[in-house]
Amino acid sequence: MITLLLHLLRLLPFLCGGYRQLALENLALRQQLAVYKRTTNRLRLRRSDRVLWVWLSRVWPAWRQALVIVAPATVLSWQRRRFRRHWATLSGRPPAGRPPVDAAIKALVRSMAAANPLWGAPRIHGELLKLGIDVAERTVSRLLQKRRSPPSQTWRTFLTNHVRDLVSVDFFTVPTARLRVLFVFVVLAHHRRRVLHFNVTEHPTAAWTTQQIVDAFPDDSAPSYLLRDRDSVYGHVFRQRLKGMGVGEVLTAPHSPWQNPFAERLIGSIRRECLNHVLVLGEQHLRRTLARYFAYYHGARTHLSLDKDAPHGRPIEQPELGRVIPIREVGGLHHRYIRRAA
Repeated sequence: MITLLLHLLRLLPFLCGGYRQLALENLALRQQLAVYKRTTNRLRLRRSDRVLWVWLSRVWPAWRQALVIVAPATVLSWQRRRFRRHWATLSGRPPAGRPPVDAAIKALVRSMAAANPLWGAPRIHGELLKLGIDVAERTVSRLLQKRRSPPSQTWRTFLTNHVRDLVSVDFFTVPTARLRVLFVFVVLAHHRRRVLHFNVTEHPTAAWTTQQIVDAFPDDSAPSYLLRDRDSVYGHVFRQRLKGMGVGEVLTAPHSPWQNPFAERLIGSIRRECLNHVLVLGEQHLRRTLARYFAYYHGARTHLSLDKDAPHGRPIEQPELGRVIPIREVGGLHHRYIRRAA
């Protein structure tokens, strides 16, 4: 480009004098020679080269005779292309095709579709509008994966919708200081892992166990299904009573405690967090100890299966409520922490 400007400065007197034709031809030939000098294997034209030849085609009638590096039609196509580019820029023509969808919106649509398999594009589009996201329903439809089978809920959703009607029962033994063996009967609701009823006896019978079920579910509050093992203590009287209450029995396989996991997990927690640290003196002492533990279990103890909440619900106390103080639970085996203003 600098060489070309120097040539123009040198030929300026000739362009203004009587040798205009010769000067232009000389300029054209020099420019082509410069192109050839910087070209190795393939002809390479810069934008300045194209602009020069477009200008020469406007001011010099004999420019075609001096042009040897490209065809004259190429120069004309340069001018037409430059003209189209110029007016496209002035008119501000938007780019062709649909505008791109934001990546965050794509991720949100796909997460909604995965979490709600029964929803289609219209429902998801409605939720997006309520969130202030203005996209077309057709765009939402294009972002959804094509299903080859009818939509189905997940197993977690299925179990969550039925867990309110499931309870499990079980016995566990506790030795006393006088070397006696006490039997503890617990009734556990799978929903929120609540202990609905418990009692202690030294001699469990089918009639006693039946009465515990009656005490646990008064006033037509019995669940749809009850999960238990095949212990002989659940005799004919027990089964008939459940049938009269409209409760279906679900029995585990013989010697398969893992098939009653919620009750087994509860019993393990009772032992590890309470009874393994207490010397049980008798039935009344065991009842009082278990009552204190279950009060802590329901109101303060956080559970992983409940997103680290307590079965009865435990509010979140913000720092502005005051300093943290401990409250003794289960005789000091555990503590509950709350905030209280100074």
